[in-house]
Amino acid sequence: MTTRIFGSGIRRREDPRLITGGATYTDDVKLPGMAFAAILRSPHAHAKINSIDTSAAAAAPGVVAVYTGADTDGVLNPIPCAWIPPDSDVKAVDHPALAKDVVRYQGDAVAVVVAENRYQAEDALELIKVDYSILPAVVNPEAAMQPGAPQLHEDAPNNQAFHWVAAGGDTDAAFASADVIVKDTIVHQRLIPNAMEPRSAVATWTESMGELTLWSTSQNPHICRFLASLVTGVAEHKIRVIATEVGGGFGSKIPVYADEMITSFCSMQLGRPVKWTATRSEGFQATIHGRDHVEHVEMAATREGKITAVRSVIYAGMGAYLSTAGPGVPTILHGLMYCGPYDIAATKADIYGVFSNATPVDAYRGAGRPEATFLVERLVDLLAVELGIDPVELRRKNLIPKFEDGHDVASGITYDSGDYEPILNMVLGHVDYQALRQEQARMREHGEYMGIGVTCYSEICGLGPSQVAGAVGFGGGLWESAIVRFHPTGKVNVYTGVSPHGQGEETTFAQIVSDELGVDVDDVGIVHGDTSNTPMGWGTYGSRTTAVGAAALVLAVRKVKEKARLLAAHLLEAAEADVEYADGKFFVKGSPDQSKTIQEMATMANVAWNMPEGMEPGLEASAFYDPPNFVYPFGAHVAVVHVDPDNGHIEVKRYVAGDDCGPQINPMIVEGQVHGGVVQGAGQVLWEGAVYDDNGQLLTGSMTDYALPRAHMFPNIETLFTVTPSPHNPLGVKGIGETGAIASTATIYNAVMDALRPLGVTGIDMPLTPEKVWQAIREKQGS
Repeated sequence: MTTRIFGSGIRRREDPRLITGGATYTDDVKLPGMAFAAILRSPHAHAKINSIDTSAAAAAPGVVAVYTGADTDGVLNPIPCAWIPPDSDVKAVDHPALAKDVVRYQGDAVAVVVAENRYQAEDALELIKVDYSILPAVVNPEAAMQPGAPQLHEDAPNNQAFHWVAAGGDTDAAFASADVIVKDTIVHQRLIPNAMEPRSAVATWTESMGELTLWSTSQNPHICRFLASLVTGVAEHKIRVIATEVGGGFGSKIPVYADEMITSFCSMQLGRPVKWTATRSEGFQATIHGRDHVEHVEMAATREGKITAVRSVIYAGMGAYLSTAGPGVPTILHGLMYCGPYDIAATKADIYGVFSNATPVDAYRGAGRPEATFLVERLVDLLAVELGIDPVELRRKNLIPKFEDGHDVASGITYDSGDYEPILNMVLGHVDYQALRQEQARMREHGEYMGIGVTCYSEICGLGPSQVAGAVGFGGGLWESAIVRFHPTGKVNVYTGVSPHGQGEETTFAQIVSDELGVDVDDVGIVHGDTSNTPMGWGTYGSRTTAVGAAALVLAVRKVKEKARLLAAHLLEAAEADVEYADGKFFVKGSPDQSKTIQEMATMANVAWNMPEGMEPGLEASAFYDPPNFVYPFGAHVAVVHVDPDNGHIEVKRYVAGDDCGPQINPMIVEGQVHGGVVQGAGQVLWEGAVYDDNGQLLTGSMTDYALPRAHMFPNIETLFTVTPSPHNPLGVKGIGETGAIASTATIYNAVMDALRPLGVTGIDMPLTPEKVWQAIREKQGS
């Protein structure tokens, strides 16, 4: 029986414990003597704190302690931003864990109550009296930079957090000589991540050892430990961070928040364990938001349809403070991707990061790439209309030709590999594009409005290499490491520095080990999420877990296999060069009956009874992988929608996702990642959006007012794939976790605009709610 399962869609090993209630999340952690924290948050978007009276709360039943910002002086350092793009005049303003003089967004932490149970802590919050002087607020990032706008920070004039420019080629010349220029203003509304599990933290301080243990809903426990050391002053080797099960993140659990540091502070002050868990409404206010761009964009082209340049001026909302990776999202992950899959000779991204009286912004699934893809694909559709060219043919005319080992684009990056036309042809053939256009024409004759959206994309992910990370201001490395250890019985443990939380790496990593070593997949354990027993790693985000973490794993596995081969040669009394490996066995070339299993090698290596001279006991290896480049998945998506002009209702009738992420370890997991990404991208275009009033009050502060997509809103999402390996990755793999979200927003938006074009509607700010669509139609019809 073969054990080769790379490429097999086996079921996820994680799922039984998750769906039967056997998983342990942070809020499930129970420790002896544990107290419970509740955080008082500002009801105002901008206000001066005149005084805080905690006396009544401190005297309430069960209350152990009440702390304010003054109590943290000299104990907690400001919450750091870990991504400072160079040459952009970043204003890394102080972000106190507990606000001291001024609150700057609704949800800013003001005080914390610790009590014997959560109910007592929550009740005591209501007894804290805070005297505020309300200040003017501003939430729109472009408005926040205008003269006379309310100022959030004294050391950030005009609320400018940074100004970053990336330019390649001569955009001014391209626009000056262009036959055609199309322009648009695009608003990417704020999105609220809404992972199933709210954020949570449990901290316990062991005074006698000077050690802090922190259970945290983190996508990157080693980074959490690193930044927690900076905030608390506890030495890094004295901090243990544990990410047990993490119930979804989508980027929202990348940052190190004030809340985890407040919880740690409380435990350190009290000498007992303290737990904090966000309520859902608290998460709406205090967990990062995504997107928040106001974009002024334009594209230049020849009359024949050759795109010559793209440029933008973008106001990217950062919220009240710079979150952990916030500045990297609209800069490196956005402004460098204006070519997409197209041969465009000049691009310029002029990006302003802006402080505003709203929740801080950070990475949310796709993180800069959906905004870049939307920008390019929207302009391509507008250009097609202007030129009277079919939007598919315009895209095909501008695609970069096939390349296998690097292609330089105008923004200064080098794509790893790409073959864009086959996947476009595949999805178009799958939907019978020409027949769809004919059907559309027939429906329009009868007053029915079907729209077809086609998107081509290329994205940057698999975040690394470390030298590039340093060059772009990322406050750490972006390599990964792994340890592979055989037990004497032939079972294997893998210790990885990445921290999967829904992506399925407990399954896919085991498949890689099984495929490489010939052991049964069920004999491979994957250990992650605990800084005390895993090697250093830089986390799970940016679709890097497999592209970088699995690369480190396979290098370690191959070291193990090579040591086992040398040991087998010794035991078989054969020359090392004559020993071959296949399907879990080492055998002498030409004599397959003379063999040793890898499990036998594991036993011998661990007991060390008969080892070659100079060979150390044990069968394990560690490896580090620092990628020489990012990886660049790509694809083409098609959406078909129907729009009812009488009520503005949009129905997605068909969605086809064509993607290329290189070789697939587990096609079922790949398909699941695409489905999830498509739904989240569709959420932005059709339903989701954080809404603030002019005073900075969050009007969409609960599920009552914030619409999330549901399964019944979608047709069956059809998936197609081509395979173009990455030349520099040892497995050839690329990321897939964000591709759906990167492509689907633009695809569905363009489909809706295609449907509405006969009615004169050419643009509507997202989300495209029925009311907004209906109103746009009425305005064009003059009624």
